[in-house]
Amino acid sequence: MQLTNHLPGAPAWPLALALTLGGPGLALAAEGGVGHYLPGGMATLIDRPPTKPGWVVEPIVLHYEGSASASRAIPIAGTLTAGLRASSDAVMLGGLYTLTQTPFGAHYSLGAYVPYVWASVTAQLDTPLGTVRRRDRAAGFGDLTLIPAMLAWQTGFWQVSATLPVYAPTGQYQQGRLANPGLNYWTFDPTLGVSYGNDKSGLNASLYLGLAMNTENPATRYHSGSTLHLDASIQQLLPVGPGFLGIGAEAFYLDQVTPDSGAGARLGGFQGRTAGVGPVLSYVLPRGTKTLVAELRWLPEVDVSNRLKGDYVWLKLVCQFGK
Repeated sequence: MQLTNHLPGAPAWPLALALTLGGPGLALAAEGGVGHYLPGGMATLIDRPPTKPGWVVEPIVLHYEGSASASRAIPIAGTLTAGLRASSDAVMLGGLYTLTQTPFGAHYSLGAYVPYVWASVTAQLDTPLGTVRRRDRAAGFGDLTLIPAMLAWQTGFWQVSATLPVYAPTGQYQQGRLANPGLNYWTFDPTLGVSYGNDKSGLNASLYLGLAMNTENPATRYHSGSTLHLDASIQQLLPVGPGFLGIGAEAFYLDQVTPDSGAGARLGGFQGRTAGVGPVLSYVLPRGTKTLVAELRWLPEVDVSNRLKGDYVWLKLVCQFGK
């Protein structure tokens, strides 16, 4: 994504940073209201689409822990569960390439992200012999994220962007298993963004709005509804050592705007919602034609319906190679 901020008296330094996408971190409960896009996927200055030709490489680490009430049934992989407790860790490696051409007057980028996921899920299940407590663990490659189109228009302190992430069902999946690295369906997530970056004061603010639309899971005949997601952040850059320290906060809101459907939707529409807010800490280190960035986000959920409730922790490391 793009960062062009500096403090008074400091030289301007462009930075292209990669899109961070959430899907593989919680593939264990997609049909219960959690899908490919996760809070923190695209929210801060580190996530702005690039406006500088060249490569961006980004390793990402995501950790999530959450739980649901024993009185709240949640469908997972064709199974109804209660008292769900889950933890998930994902390591993703992604990259973007920004072309020198500017179609429609926009900077054009494309890329992909490959995740590896470790998941552990514990839940109560109803069986012919009564209620049992079961724990499943799984590890493997998650669903591939493709970025066929990322457009960014820059004017002064403002940037407007349009991005089309496509999540492909390439991850490991097994019907009836509580923990799955993949979701077993496609998601198309057109996202619009507007960002403000003042290169005199170091103040940054971003707002991203997307609609994640899913296909049906052919194994369970479950069609998860579409989810509207809104992420906003504000950050202040301060000169510290050889680089810049960023301090700020992010707020998010996800709302399933269409009901679940299909033969496997045994609980009906089961529309989920979540909201939360948390701190963001980053450090940017310019080095000639390269720029290194590290960012840590802690995003606790504060208002949840028909989903797990827990905490997202993101660690993003970015290296931008300019031309």
